[in-house]
Amino acid sequence: MAGPTASDVPQTMPVKIFSAGVAACVADVITFPLDTAKVRLQIQGECQTSRAIRYKGVLGTVTTLAKTEGPMKLYSGLPAGLQRQISFASLRIGLYDTVQEFFSTGKETTASLGSKIAAGLTTGGVAVFIGQPTEVVKVRLQAQSHLHGLKPRYTGTYNAYRIIATTEGLTGLWKGTTPNLTRNVIINCTELVTYDLMKEALVKKKLLADDLPCHFVSALIAGFCTTVLSSPVDVVKTRFVNSPPGQYTSVPNYAVTMLTKEGPLAFFKGFVPSFLRLGSWNVIMFVCFEQLKRELMKSGQTVNCAT
Repeated sequence: MAGPTASDVPQTMPVKIFSAGVAACVADVITFPLDTAKVRLQIQGECQTSRAIRYKGVLGTVTTLAKTEGPMKLYSGLPAGLQRQISFASLRIGLYDTVQEFFSTGKETTASLGSKIAAGLTTGGVAVFIGQPTEVVKVRLQAQSHLHGLKPRYTGTYNAYRIIATTEGLTGLWKGTTPNLTRNVIINCTELVTYDLMKEALVKKKLLADDLPCHFVSALIAGFCTTVLSSPVDVVKTRFVNSPPGQYTSVPNYAVTMLTKEGPLAFFKGFVPSFLRLGSWNVIMFVCFEQLKRELMKSGQTVNCAT
């Protein structure tokens, strides 16, 4: 009798959480320069001084940053970014299937669209509250510049945690939770549900087998859909989190200010790097996630058979 294939191997919740965290960290390391470029493009327009550097396009931003502030600046905030993936992505992605099963228990054999969306909303919301401090630190380190004699607000990741907590209080580490919650609920639902539906459709219609090409196509489509829906909230979140204490009274206040001063297109600043970042991040993360969890379960099953 033939042994089970990779897709037949049952996957436990701990394996999914671990695989999601590792896969997200791998994706973050590879795509982080694009994320830094996205942040710089999104905050462009806040500083109106004539000496402010103007960034043009994704590659232009990456090149300008590397030339003016050094190549390592492209990875400023990476430790906080990895901490974010460990505390955030591992939960929102790793718990998705389990929560989806909870919402569909006793209702249907195959999870409905409503169950998928509810699972995305739940895991995304919980993960945001846990991982928000890492998001605040990551964005601020990516945004700060030492050009034109500007003294950086923070010297490193843990220095940023300490200064924010002492000068702004612990609530400062959760600054921008509302826009980030909105953004990540949109991202989580769109990303996971679109990926889930695309993979399911490709496999059911026998266009692709449940393997790497299927995961690649599904992840790329999910990345594009996610970027389109989340871009306006992402821009507002990035700028609000990066703003000095007391500069804006609320998130809606800032959104109105940005709309008045810069027009509606400001909400889509950094769209191309956002897509390049989300698209490539999705492809790397989902491909690594699918392969890693399968290999872990197969190796665990081999050990069980041997014993």
